[in-house]
Amino acid sequence: MALKLIDYGSPEYDMMLRLRYDLLRKPLGLSFDPKELENEKNDVLMGAFEDERMLGCCLLTQIDPKTVRLRQMAISNNLQGKGIGRALMVFAENIARDMGYHVLMMHARVTATGFYEKFGYVKKNGQFIEITIPHVVMEKELL
Repeated sequence: MALKLIDYGSPEYDMMLRLRYDLLRKPLGLSFDPKELENEKNDVLMGAFEDERMLGCCLLTQIDPKTVRLRQMAISNNLQGKGIGRALMVFAENIARDMGYHVLMMHARVTATGFYEKFGYVKKNGQFIEITIPHVVMEKELL
């Protein structure tokens, strides 16, 4: 498995959009807002690949000079539990740390909080609804 940064607008980015849509939006009956996607040109986009196939992806969005937000973590359904999410998390944390960020935060789906807690992420407040489902803010200091 290869972990790599993805260029906005590239064929790999198109693969990322398809995976994110299929796993994160389509099941909720939602699509992407074109303005939301336009803003991703400023994000750090990353993916896990085997040969030419995307296995998983996520992206980082700057919140402020010390804080970055992990968004759109998606792992192919038939590959969950195989270490791809773990590898992407370590990769994302290392990228964020190398870029000088001190805190990595996210709006985690409540169903995924156990996964993030294994990496030391802590819930910061109560639940809220985002894209029609319960989420919670989680964060971790990058040392």
